[in-house]
Amino acid sequence: MEALNNIVGAINGVVWGPLMLVLILGVGFLLQVMLKFMPIRKVGMGFKMLFKGREAQGEGQISPFNALMTSLSATIGTGNIAGVATAVFLGGPGALFWMWMTALVGMATKYAEAVCAVKFRETDELGNFVGGPMYYIKNGLDSKWYWLAPAFALFGAIAAFGIGNGVQANGVAQVLDSNFGVNTSVTGVVLMVLTAAVILGGITRIGMVAGKLVPFMAVSYIIAGLLVLLINIGEIGNAISMVFTYAFTPSAATGGFAGAAVWAAIRFGVARGVFSNEAGLGSAPIAHAAASNNSPVNQGLVAMLGTFIDTIIVCSITGLAIISSGAWTSGESGAALTSLAFETSLPGIGGSLIAISLSIFAFTTILGWSFYGEKCVGFFFGSRALMPYRILWIVMIYFGATADLGFIWLLADTLNAMMAIPNLIALALLSPIVVKLTKEYFATEGGASEPAE
Repeated sequence: MEALNNIVGAINGVVWGPLMLVLILGVGFLLQVMLKFMPIRKVGMGFKMLFKGREAQGEGQISPFNALMTSLSATIGTGNIAGVATAVFLGGPGALFWMWMTALVGMATKYAEAVCAVKFRETDELGNFVGGPMYYIKNGLDSKWYWLAPAFALFGAIAAFGIGNGVQANGVAQVLDSNFGVNTSVTGVVLMVLTAAVILGGITRIGMVAGKLVPFMAVSYIIAGLLVLLINIGEIGNAISMVFTYAFTPSAATGGFAGAAVWAAIRFGVARGVFSNEAGLGSAPIAHAAASNNSPVNQGLVAMLGTFIDTIIVCSITGLAIISSGAWTSGESGAALTSLAFETSLPGIGGSLIAISLSIFAFTTILGWSFYGEKCVGFFFGSRALMPYRILWIVMIYFGATADLGFIWLLADTLNAMMAIPNLIALALLSPIVVKLTKEYFATEGGASEPAE
């Protein structure tokens, strides 16, 4: 087992190493340049599309709004609480700056993913729309690239059980046990029941629940985070200064913080940023392919907001709360660091607030990733595999909540990164089509203000 752990660990060091980070940032930057930074310039238009997208705008199973909420249900999770804290702990305050950079280029990546997802989606034997990287590789690229499709689906199907199931269930069980004394077995059973009540109804029910729960939990967390920032308002200017300063200069050891080189800030900022918003991993377009929207660009404009909301808004609040409260020098890491930051500012309730937030975030991540995983399996076996997969998904939640997941986390994190490789290759190859569709859209009914050229 130790040998296997070492092998996977070595692979993990490669797939989350410099080449992967350059690939993720490089493809995102390429898309931003080719799109003339439209995803950044059109954020306001994206929000208008989002609020208009509560109703069906074409064929599909869920509204454009609920498609984004399903996507956000999988991305707003432990990455926003524990992931940001880990990045700051390992890379210093400067890591937050590189999370922002990842998000800004990631908006173009997420836009392109959704455009391709809607453009190249299919209908299965039940009449449901299916899409995502495996389908835009299959339907959008030459047959010589087809091998990328099953590669993505295989990595996604396996990674889902770790990153979207076991790790999330374990996180909920541990945080409820440490904060409220709830037995992990009890948490496992409750999570199984709640998850079954949602995912057995398919994407329609997942989208409906996500459409109600995600906005509520995100707004609640944002309000609590802003309250922490308000309490520490005298330190906000210094916190922002440190973010920009330590993005380009080493951060010295102070208190329980061991110090970090600039490379550490870049590496952990980018890696945790990608882990949080999933731009480039190829998971979100699976949800956006089910949107009742006949315009790929419309759905792309909605989809890119996922990265903006997840990282520019939610992760920024977490990061600035950790830095401005002074908790970042405590030596704590992960969710415990975020919990300390909130508890320091909101004594008696801050820690419990993070525990509850983490539990809800993780639960919605379980819902979103169940859909991603089943579509990856469905690519190989069709719709007949969906119900067995959902039942297995529910059963594995209990295992995740009660087991030691050290190796499972490592394997899932590795496969999660490997999902990005075929997806990013496909996006680079399909980028001319994304640009063409975007120019045509803005040259016609989508908005004459954008030059068609």
